[in-house]
Amino acid sequence: MAFFRKLKERLFKSSSKIEEGLDAIVEDGGEAAIDVVTFNETAVEQLSKMETEERAASAEVERLTAEKAAQEVADASATTAKTTQEEVARQAAYEVKAEPLRAEEAAAVERARIEAEKEGEIPGKAVEEMREAAPEEPKPGLIGRFFGRKEQKQMVRRALDDAMLEDIEDLLITADMGVDTALRVSANIAEGRMGKKLSTGELKGLLSSEVARIMEPVAKPMPLYQKRPQVVLVVGVNGSGKTTTIGKLASQFKVAGKSVVIAAGDTFRAAAVEQLQIWGDRAGVPVLTAPEGSDPASLAFDAMNKAEADGADLLMIDTAGRLQNRQDLMEELAKIVRVIRKKDSDAPHNTLLVLDATTGQNALSQVEVFRDISDVSGLVMTKLDGTAKGGVLVALADKFGLPIHAIGVGEQIDDLAPFDPEDFANALTGHEK
Repeated sequence: MAFFRKLKERLFKSSSKIEEGLDAIVEDGGEAAIDVVTFNETAVEQLSKMETEERAASAEVERLTAEKAAQEVADASATTAKTTQEEVARQAAYEVKAEPLRAEEAAAVERARIEAEKEGEIPGKAVEEMREAAPEEPKPGLIGRFFGRKEQKQMVRRALDDAMLEDIEDLLITADMGVDTALRVSANIAEGRMGKKLSTGELKGLLSSEVARIMEPVAKPMPLYQKRPQVVLVVGVNGSGKTTTIGKLASQFKVAGKSVVIAAGDTFRAAAVEQLQIWGDRAGVPVLTAPEGSDPASLAFDAMNKAEADGADLLMIDTAGRLQNRQDLMEELAKIVRVIRKKDSDAPHNTLLVLDATTGQNALSQVEVFRDISDVSGLVMTKLDGTAKGGVLVALADKFGLPIHAIGVGEQIDDLAPFDPEDFANALTGHEK
């Protein structure tokens, strides 16, 4: 839940874009309608106070009744010579004591009613209804009876027609959901609902449900195997967040009890090696490096030997960032994969493609190219907190169906978490459960 709150707070650019767009769509051509809602919190607080007073008065009556019964038993045990006249006198005395109490109970309820009516929160009729109950039947509490009452407020609704549907499609496209996915989502929302009047809240709920339905099949954690070491190759374009993602994943696996080794395969960028070493120190994970400019494929092979000798559970190999349209760099990545497979024909066991959410639709072409070169097995989406293009994750799920292992919304270690489709859908659309 903590990560969902953070996700909701930080997906502000995407959720605000969609939320504001849906508000505008409904209000443009919508009509005010009357909706029935429950009373406000102030009224509930007043009723809670009244219920407490009523219970206190009832408890006092019960206490006095018990005292009277006890007194009668004690008197009967002490003597049987008391006259009928004395018994009548005792009964009369009790009645004198109890009557003021019943009057006090009625007065307390009446004072509460008058107070509530002065505040203008509770209709007098509602209080009268609460006081009416058959003596022989147990009465529900004031709060329970009160929630049977309703009040009315205005809400804008708009009938779902072709024009409104087109506006929804345009909004989803601008949120980078892609044309094909936007059309499919809009069509599913419209199915069986054309002509029906919808509020913004209802529209958000429908959109959220449809997004969650698309994302559900791809929400899978990175699989762990018995093979030791399990080789995890991490790829992506420049600046996508590969190095940070490796550090966070290594730290989380270490906390989960796995022994992890990191190979700093980005031998062309000194800052990447230093960054990994910092993460390695934080997590207590060894980081294998090579001199600047070394062959990254050779480092990957040596790292596999080292991890195997150490009995490590996981070997995570960082790679240099490369644009998907640079054929020479993509061939270098293919070489790393070939060399790894000389050591273990099944390796890499996981190939994670790290995607930067701010790239929008460009992420689709990245997946296509990297999948062909390195057999991508899963995705990690970063920087969702800095873009209005969060809808691209929906397009990726709809088009490729690759597992989405984790998403990131910040720089801290707990800002990378397993992907939850319902939480993501609600945060993206601004839908409140």
